[in-house]
Amino acid sequence: MKRLLIVLALIACILITGCTSVPAPVQEKGTLQFASSPAGAQIYLDNQYQGTTPSTLAGVATGPHTLEFRNSGYQSYITNITVASGTSNYYAALAPLASQTVQPTSAVTGGSGSQGSASGTQPTLTIQAGQKTMTIGNSLAFTGTCTGSDSVLLYLSGPGAYSSPSAYINPGAYSTGIQVAQVPVSVINTWNYTWNPGYRVISGSYTMIALDKNKTVSASAPFTVIGGGSVSIIATPISVGQGGSVTFSGLCTTGSSGVTLTLYGPGQLASGIQLATLSLNPDNTYSYSYTFDVSRPTGTYTMTVSDLQNTATASTNVQVSG
Repeated sequence: MKRLLIVLALIACILITGCTSVPAPVQEKGTLQFASSPAGAQIYLDNQYQGTTPSTLAGVATGPHTLEFRNSGYQSYITNITVASGTSNYYAALAPLASQTVQPTSAVTGGSGSQGSASGTQPTLTIQAGQKTMTIGNSLAFTGTCTGSDSVLLYLSGPGAYSSPSAYINPGAYSTGIQVAQVPVSVINTWNYTWNPGYRVISGSYTMIALDKNKTVSASAPFTVIGGGSVSIIATPISVGQGGSVTFSGLCTTGSSGVTLTLYGPGQLASGIQLATLSLNPDNTYSYSYTFDVSRPTGTYTMTVSDLQNTATASTNVQVSG
């Protein structure tokens, strides 16, 4: 009897366990907002057609995806993106095919609003960067004009930025353009915006892209961010006689287009003399040969290198003997 009760208890446990299920974890989803210039580009996510720009796609699985914009008469734009939960903006400025001259394409009317100005004319838009080069830690002003829209959308494309010293702010989004601001247009059809990314932006080439509110026309302003890297210098050889030559070489990773070499030493060189301003090679290296004149006194000389914006410096010593 006791054995029968044990068997019945085991059967009951099995039945109860079999009827109990653990709910599957809910996968997070993201919402993607697409825009392009010109508008009306076909959107393909993981090679699946998702409509035309401008549009919004909800319920996208988080994680890596392939995004493509296609438009007749323009080069297709393909990039890899990483979808996060929440809403992300993706924008592409499509380049016309070299063999064709393509006029701006009006956006498709959608929802309760209409694209373009109230009078039905095509909006106009301009943008200018306050300077072509910005040093990390500084800000950059953008100005422009706009007709046919009461506000301007600004998208930034480029290498990206850091949310912490070791973490990017979604660099994939920067590659297709991430929205940084929506600024009002004044009664005299002008607008302005100051970009202040702090010290966590990455050096490199950037483009600020302006669109009217309905994303029918766009204009862009390329610029370069400098800094956040380093320069190096070595001397070969490190010891020469009077009249001897030394080659100075190194690497610059600040994003600058060149470096400046300054020589310090005994006598009249105590305060330094600028010897050369060099353009960097395609691999960001440089090389410069200098001959110590026989009239130079013997002793220790220091060659200092800095990038053109003086964001980074380095130096090396050379011993000159008689």
